[in-house]
Amino acid sequence: MTAMAKTTGMPPTIQVLERTFALLDVLASYPDPVSLKVIAAETGLHPSTAHRILNDLMIGGLVDRPQAGSYRLGMRLLELGNLVKARLDVRDAALGPMRELHRLTNQPVNLSMRQGDEIVYIERTYSERSGMQVVRAVGGRAPLHLTSVGKLFLAQDDPQRVRAYATRTGLAGHTRNSITEYAALERELARVRASGVARDDEELELGVRCMAAGIYDDQHKLVAGLSISAPSDRLEEGWLDRLKLVAVQISATLGHRA
Repeated sequence: MTAMAKTTGMPPTIQVLERTFALLDVLASYPDPVSLKVIAAETGLHPSTAHRILNDLMIGGLVDRPQAGSYRLGMRLLELGNLVKARLDVRDAALGPMRELHRLTNQPVNLSMRQGDEIVYIERTYSERSGMQVVRAVGGRAPLHLTSVGKLFLAQDDPQRVRAYATRTGLAGHTRNSITEYAALERELARVRASGVARDDEELELGVRCMAAGIYDDQHKLVAGLSISAPSDRLEEGWLDRLKLVAVQISATLGHRA
């Protein structure tokens, strides 16, 4: 089954489309133009069949032939991709999965994005049954180094930018658990990079712990973070794998391919 077919979970019913998808998948897997010989070998198509389909794709601008006997993806795909990307919205992509994750945990699930030295909460799913006061409402802000999602973003920065952040903010704390020293922040960010997830251990609010996973776009850029908040004694480690899976699913909706 081609990569395109895997995205829908079913193969195409028209053979020529299945072959077309296979050809495009091969071209997409190479950064440079690909020879007809390699394309035919990887798709299992006879060279004459592959040549005929590629020529038709060239007519539609989906494939280019920079030189005789070699092919690459065409600019028309970029135009179409930009149209799709323009209508994608991380909040729209995340809301349904967030509700499912909330139903599983019965705890607040938060979607946050970075804005300067803070994270901004852009969506939240919660219920009164969670037993936790909702302090950070949609539109609320919090320092990067005190939040699980904020740590995800800081972990993406190079050391110079992290140090500049520490200098600007002074790493002011909110609770006795807050990270307020640069060396401690460095160690924390190293753990985030190693694990791919981040935590807030009562660093923003006493009695509240969080875990977070990143959401990425089609350019592999971290665009948002998904987090679960819970009273300190109710945050379950078993939720972490599910949280990461939901973040991957949302990222895939935004065009990210692992």
